[in-house]
Amino acid sequence: MKKTKGVGKGMPSAVLLSILIHAGLFLLAGILVVFTVVKKEEKKFEPPKSVERPKMKLKKPKVQIKKTSRPKSTTRIVTKTARAAMPDIQLPEMSGLGDGLGGEIGGGFDMMPDLSEITVFGSGQSIGNDLEGTFYDMKRDRSGRPIPYATQTSFDAIKRFVKDGFNPSRFARFYRSPKKLYATTVQISPILSCMGPIAFDEAETVGCLFMVHYTGQLVHQEGITFRFRGSSGDGLVVGVDGEVVLDAPWMGQEGLYSDWQITNADHRKHLLGIQKAAVGDWITLEPGVPHQLDILVAEIPGGGFSAQLVVEEQDVEYEHNSRGAPILPIFKTAEPSIDLMDAIYIELVEHEVCLTNGPVFNDYGSRSGDLADRKEEVSPPAEPAPAPDDDGMRIWTAGNGETFEAEYVTRVSESAVLRDARGKTKRIPLSLLSAEDNLFIELNEPPEFNISFSKQSKSRPAIDPGPFLPWTPPTLIDYVFTAKINQYSAGDYNHELQVEFFAVGREIDGDNYILLDRQSSAFTPGNENDRSHSFSGPPVLCYDYVDWYEHKRGSKYGGYLITVTDVCGRIIAHEASSKWLFDNLENLRKLPIRVHFDKSCTRVFPPRPKGYY
Repeated sequence: MKKTKGVGKGMPSAVLLSILIHAGLFLLAGILVVFTVVKKEEKKFEPPKSVERPKMKLKKPKVQIKKTSRPKSTTRIVTKTARAAMPDIQLPEMSGLGDGLGGEIGGGFDMMPDLSEITVFGSGQSIGNDLEGTFYDMKRDRSGRPIPYATQTSFDAIKRFVKDGFNPSRFARFYRSPKKLYATTVQISPILSCMGPIAFDEAETVGCLFMVHYTGQLVHQEGITFRFRGSSGDGLVVGVDGEVVLDAPWMGQEGLYSDWQITNADHRKHLLGIQKAAVGDWITLEPGVPHQLDILVAEIPGGGFSAQLVVEEQDVEYEHNSRGAPILPIFKTAEPSIDLMDAIYIELVEHEVCLTNGPVFNDYGSRSGDLADRKEEVSPPAEPAPAPDDDGMRIWTAGNGETFEAEYVTRVSESAVLRDARGKTKRIPLSLLSAEDNLFIELNEPPEFNISFSKQSKSRPAIDPGPFLPWTPPTLIDYVFTAKINQYSAGDYNHELQVEFFAVGREIDGDNYILLDRQSSAFTPGNENDRSHSFSGPPVLCYDYVDWYEHKRGSKYGGYLITVTDVCGRIIAHEASSKWLFDNLENLRKLPIRVHFDKSCTRVFPPRPKGYY
């Protein structure tokens, strides 16, 4: 007590008061902290019980390799290590794949409405069970800056990519296109190599030293034992769960892309495309069990390019073509649409592969239909509008409300010439007829027009197929089509008119026609537009080229049709380069842009290459 009093003695009262205040504040803060902690400890909760989730075991193939002169009947892919568990997701039923665009010619147009968006490299729209394609240009770095052409560097990078289980990080140094394409098959018949970059919107990229990596799932609903066969115009490697099951480079380049070993005697025995096909290892898929699928297609020297992948089921007999090769079905994860078949057929030699029969690798449908059935499923033409009564009689109403029956003949100045049931004609001033009758007369006396169609063309540089191989680049021509309508008859016509034009192309090497462009526009002839109207569409590309088999292919301008339709839906004027275009207008209107058709305006497949066999 004495020591305590000593401390306080002589101390200023303000300092002492400050110490007491701070001590009180610390005490109060301590109480609040204690109370807060106690309060939080009382709010305890029980965590929910763990939910047992269904697990899916993914299998990793293990391909046994044995060097022998005789083929091994079956090397099965088996699972040794279970992969990370994932929920068992049931995919929804997909409609329109087999019966939409794929099953109709000239009808509705399924998942991808614009044919220009469908290429043999894939489409810009995913349908959920396709393979995602990524384009790499080995002539540019990741920032798009050019790097020296180095073929050996490219081969080394691809081989490391494959050896590392198709690891995309191995291409981190190279340029990667931002555009993805989604493919349900890998069936690229021989084409100019510059078409690969064009498909990925990399039109300025020279057609060499590039690759496309497709990745997705390999699954079959019912289970299947099969093997891949393939050929390429430079590189094609297929991997299942990171292990190579087929390597089909250009003949003589085995070992450049992978260390895969040949295990059967059918290897390089039959032609597929421009060279003999490589034959892969047997694979067994259990029903509904998915595996990781990687497909690499590559083009190093440029010039021409191809990558064709087909499947062969175990214990299935196939028809053979005239060269003795089995006509195998293409590998596919969905049934091909008519638009996709168009894109494939235009460069596919007949009797080489089958697009429609064979297995479909997804877990909700496993067998395709027959092509012959598809070609017959043509949408019938629209029912013609009912013809008017032969006598043309209608009920007219006078200004005083009196009605009478008569046939309209013509208009003379400000009067209507009508013919009654006895055949007697009379002139009635328009002012004595009802507003409805006057409208009827106006619509039945449309103006007369001069109709013209013009085209402007402009050539542009072709894409370079590559510096390493001599190859003739395609000739590219952009057309702009314009329709012009000009009223030359006297009198006003205060009703809107619909104008539509069709621009038609011709195949250079065949009898087919192609719908290049279709545009429509509306106008009302009057003083403000000098009773005239003109409109155009965007540029339309036509090109001709020499194909792999040294045949001239492509398309060119071939004709036009212009129609003028009134508000009642009647065509009051038209102009056409060929009469059959107007005669088959209803069929023509059903066709999507870029499809091929005949003189009945019925959709047909494009002409096939003649080949050199």
